[in-house]
Amino acid sequence: MVEIKHRESGEVLARIDGDSLVGADLRDMRLNGADLQGVDLTDANLEFSDLVGANLQGANLTGANLLSAHLNNANLSAANLARVRAGTERPAQVTVLSGADLSEANLEGADLRKAEIRFAKLQRARLTGADMRGTDFCHSDLSQVNAIRALFIQANLREANLTLADLRDSHLNDANLVKANLEQANLSSSEAHGFTVLSLANLEGANLTGARMRNVSAQDANFRNANLSGVDLVNAVLGGAILRGAIVTDTDFSGVQLASVTMEFANFSKARNAKIPSYKKNLR
Repeated sequence: MVEIKHRESGEVLARIDGDSLVGADLRDMRLNGADLQGVDLTDANLEFSDLVGANLQGANLTGANLLSAHLNNANLSAANLARVRAGTERPAQVTVLSGADLSEANLEGADLRKAEIRFAKLQRARLTGADMRGTDFCHSDLSQVNAIRALFIQANLREANLTLADLRDSHLNDANLVKANLEQANLSSSEAHGFTVLSLANLEGANLTGARMRNVSAQDANFRNANLSGVDLVNAVLGGAILRGAIVTDTDFSGVQLASVTMEFANFSKARNAKIPSYKKNLR
């Protein structure tokens, strides 16, 4: 028999038959504030469970089912959530992790589609190969995350902190990155001829100072009023992109075709290697 107790009061919240919680059926349980620190929950079914404010620090949730689970303000720091199942296309099954602490957590290969992860802490989390299509990370801290080959397609990263994030070879197509902080983020590639995708992404007002964006594919992306100071855009594909009012001081445009790029009121006088077509007007 395994007893699950409240992290503060010590009250027994649930008693589970068996010697461990590996593969346990914990569906629809009220486990808010539970003390599950360091517990092995591999392949456990936590669908529709209430884990608001629970302590899951260092817990092993590899392959666990978190569909429709509520983990608002839960402590999942350093937890192993590799290949966790928390993604859905159905609004009624959305996993909620808003306000949760996922710092240094392992989320490699996790399915987090449409999950609500607003105002959460994900510093130094591992997101390599994770599926985060349509996931809501609004105002979350993703600084120094390792998200190589991750899917952020149509994700909401508005005002998120992605400072020093490793986003090589990721797909951020149509993502909302309005006013996001991508200072010194790596959006290049881990392969010689690879690239990160930002096509149709909205980066209006974003801070990309010092970001590495060599070979990036950012067709029809919106960089209006974004800070691109010191960005490496060598051989980037920017067809149809909007750089109106962008700061491009010391930005390297080597190999970039600017014919179809909207450049009005951007300060290209201090950009590097920009071959500006003669018909472009209203440049600063």
